Amino acid sequence: MIHMENVVKTYRVARRDSGAKAAFLALFHRKYDLVRALDGLSFDIDPGEIVALLGPNGAGKSTAIKILSGILYPDSGTVECGGFSPARDRMRYTREIGVVFGQRTQLYWDVPVGDSYGLLQDIYDVPEEEFKRNLAELTELLDLSELLRTPARQLSLGQRMRCELAASLLHSPKILFLDEPTIGLDAVSKLAVRQFVKVLNEEKKTTVILTTHDMQDVEALSRRVLMIGKGKLLLDGTLQDIRRDGESLDESLVEFYQGIDGLDGKEE
Repeated sequence: MIHMENVVKTYRVARRDSGAKAAFLALFHRKYDLVRALDGLSFDIDPGEIVALLGPNGAGKSTAIKILSGILYPDSGTVECGGFSPARDRMRYTREIGVVFGQRTQLYWDVPVGDSYGLLQDIYDVPEEEFKRNLAELTELLDLSELLRTPARQLSLGQRMRCELAASLLHSPKILFLDEPTIGLDAVSKLAVRQFVKVLNEEKKTTVILTTHDMQDVEALSRRVLMIGKGKLLLDGTLQDIRRDGESLDESLVEFYQGIDGLDGKEE
């Protein structure tokens, strides 16, 4: 279903010292650093799996998700998802995937959520019968009946995230990418999102790739973990492969990363 092989992605980042003099000089002589977000990343994911992509800040998780979803182009390497190349086949490929970014929205801010869904139906060219069936099912599973008439800007964070999940699934995608889907949510909203993802995977066999810093998300949803550091794959295994001597998952992760040289947790 998903195949990444020796994928490299480098960013060109402008740097300068603080102060007015440095700001003035940067107008004429700008300095850049090359930051390698992914450094030969390789892994395979089978259809119907829920896989957690873990790592410290700056590890390359979000970059990997953006490359897999076709938002970014890799510098080199091979990427295939569901028989498509995300970079080359983006128009056709986006009909096969759903994406939820915890800190970004695909809803239109000043119109009712239901109107946003209607626009997404047109964008993805979803047949009317399929759209109504999916909307009715998602409305029931995510308890959206009272939210469809509300503008996105008036929703709480938990309400908006439930609406975002529905928006990403209206076109029946085969792959769902979740990048920090429970960030900032209260306990009740987190439980609702986790339960929905589990039901979606069990009933429709949707492949789910999850990035998160909430280890309860991982424990509740994923049997397989891909751990990334400095753009490289450090571990491909289960939660049991990470845990040691009955420690909590958080403690085990801290110990794991502290034992690896060069991981300093800087932002990408």
